[in-house]
Amino acid sequence: MKKTDIQLNRRTLLKSLASIGGCLLFPSSRLFAKPTTIIKKPIPASGELLPVIGMGTSRTFDSVGDPSQLENLAKVLNLFFTNGGSLIDSSPMYGNSEAVLGQLLKTDTKNPELFTATKVWTSGKDSGIRQMENSRKLWGVAQFDLMQIHNLVDWQVHLETLKAMKAAGNIRYIGITTSHGRDHDELYQALKHHKFDFVQLSYNIVDREVEQRLLPLAQERNIAVLANRPYARGALFRKTRGKSLPEWAKAFDCHSWGQFFLKYIVSHPAITCAIPATSKTHHMVDNMGACHGALPDAKTRQKMTQYFQEM
Repeated sequence: MKKTDIQLNRRTLLKSLASIGGCLLFPSSRLFAKPTTIIKKPIPASGELLPVIGMGTSRTFDSVGDPSQLENLAKVLNLFFTNGGSLIDSSPMYGNSEAVLGQLLKTDTKNPELFTATKVWTSGKDSGIRQMENSRKLWGVAQFDLMQIHNLVDWQVHLETLKAMKAAGNIRYIGITTSHGRDHDELYQALKHHKFDFVQLSYNIVDREVEQRLLPLAQERNIAVLANRPYARGALFRKTRGKSLPEWAKAFDCHSWGQFFLKYIVSHPAITCAIPATSKTHHMVDNMGACHGALPDAKTRQKMTQYFQEM
């Protein structure tokens, strides 16, 4: 992707957003009960606070360089920041998503709250170092806040590299990820016997296997948890299509099924942040609605699970 593919600064982004309606620039009362309050949780390793809703980029930011696609993604990214977003997660696995992010982040003023998270996804120490440096250049950042070992690929080798990078101040946090249940046993052993600041895994209202061992272990070991696949790749919406949200969901400031699913996830005490991915502006606004208002308590979470199962 050439630098000329998109030349959007912050002023241009705001002008573009105006064309799709002011309701997207600012939280509406329908979406956010308390627009000035952003729900944040601490990273156990440091106490640093993160908004409970972040942004994933898998399958959404892998643009082929079409100017109209890039302009739309610029709007999505700006809405994320405007509505209180901070953590953006990507990977070399996600096509040219990192290059697109880097291009879109080249604004007049970088968002001071940006928390950068990507992954190393290759075998071999030298290959890993080269890949991480390439990612840094693509994003256009001095350092990553979080570097994660993607899907446990050659994780023992990369862990030693990441320890050295953290000690040298080249990254701030070390993480490891998987989206596959078949890797949970290996992930459990890695988390139990080695020091990680973050773990990323799949968790949603139907995919709850990690509640048995991995989430309790993360709490015990003071590991922050990022939840991917919060909508089970759209399966949750397919089940709720045409069905009304329960009236009692308003008690925890929930006004859509998307917010229902996200608030369920981030209300678990072990979860630090959920990272839904979208390329649609109205979905981004709705996602960020889950970052405001109240969260369901333990009793309500059980009610949510039962309600969804009986639909």
